Amino acid sequence: MESQSTYHEPVMLSECLYGLNIRPDGIYVDVTFGGGGHSRAILNRLTTGKLFVFDQDPDAAANAEEFKDDERFTFIAANFRHLKRYLRLHKSGPVDGILGDLGVSSHQINTPERGFSTRFDADLDMRMNPHTEKTACEVLNVRSAAELQRILGMYGEVHNARTAAEAIFSARHNSPIETINDLKGILLRYAPKHRENKYFAQVFQALRIEVNDELKVLEEFLTQAPEVLAENGRLVVMSYHSLEDRLVKNFIQKGKFDGEVEKDFYGNEIKPLRAVTRKPIEATKEEVTRNPRARSAKLRIAEK
Repeated sequence: MESQSTYHEPVMLSECLYGLNIRPDGIYVDVTFGGGGHSRAILNRLTTGKLFVFDQDPDAAANAEEFKDDERFTFIAANFRHLKRYLRLHKSGPVDGILGDLGVSSHQINTPERGFSTRFDADLDMRMNPHTEKTACEVLNVRSAAELQRILGMYGEVHNARTAAEAIFSARHNSPIETINDLKGILLRYAPKHRENKYFAQVFQALRIEVNDELKVLEEFLTQAPEVLAENGRLVVMSYHSLEDRLVKNFIQKGKFDGEVEKDFYGNEIKPLRAVTRKPIEATKEEVTRNPRARSAKLRIAEK
């Protein structure tokens, strides 16, 4: 089992704890347990309170072993898109705070066989839950050129998505695209000079989002969050790219993901949450220097 320190340093830990506004006897949910860094800090502030944590990754489940004898702690081996159902199963009642750290963990990135990182050669996997079926390899070898263009353009904001998609579609007719180096070899000629790493990161982000259905999962989670929160309960969400942050921002501000906020007969806005901070909170320069993965993080806090 890996310790939290080798798993990854939790991003904006103090800001997350501030956002949750923790009461010692409250009920809290960490929907992205990972290495347990945020959860450990929440538990340290609870006395008679409860903490429910979600994670679909078996590697994260191993980290929960250290808390198995803590009666305040419950590990739920599931995707957080099932938030409401599992909290109901565990008879949790309304919760006082929900935390979601949407980033890929350093452990996942640094484990070559998971296929998340461009730094290694491995099978094109990218599954957050290795028990699910869809992999990046399948996406690359089965989807049409138009679908690949949509994935790369929408999820990775790849500037030459059509060209890249057509190159992938053409190359796979000669031999299947199975490894990270296979994919990089096909796309290298289309990557901007001296910005190859950023280009591949965008491609990998797009594939990872598609493989794990990440944006749909986030929408389902956000829609359920107000239903399980107690009055004045807090929702704290940390995202790492603009697509996620836009969904979180829109849901907090409008109660939905697009369009204008709805109003009642008297002109009052109909939305389940109110923003606690007007703008997203970002990591300090000191934290970014210490923990580079905090660089792109945006933290939003809302209250029911």
